[in-house]
Amino acid sequence: MAKKQPDPDADTVSIDKKLIEEGTQQLNNEIRVLEAWLIELEALDNSDAEIIAARKSYKDMLRSRKEMLSTLTKQAKMQALNVD
Repeated sequence: MAKKQPDPDADTVSIDKKLIEEGTQQLNNEIRVLEAWLIELEALDNSDAEIIAARKSYKDMLRSRKEMLSTLTKQAKMQALNVD
């Protein structure tokens, strides 16, 4: 009697879903932090080169995190359609 081989895709789906959920939560947390930092920087001296550089850097990071979150959200939707 042949042993039944485990379905490798069965585990992948649940792991992927968990990773997507954790990634989404992490990105949301990072976005909140970056937005808070940007609010603080807006209240500071607009002529200070370091503040201007920090603001630009945080805006770039924020944009990147939002793009990653959008991609992750699309991936989660595609995965949900494939599972159902």
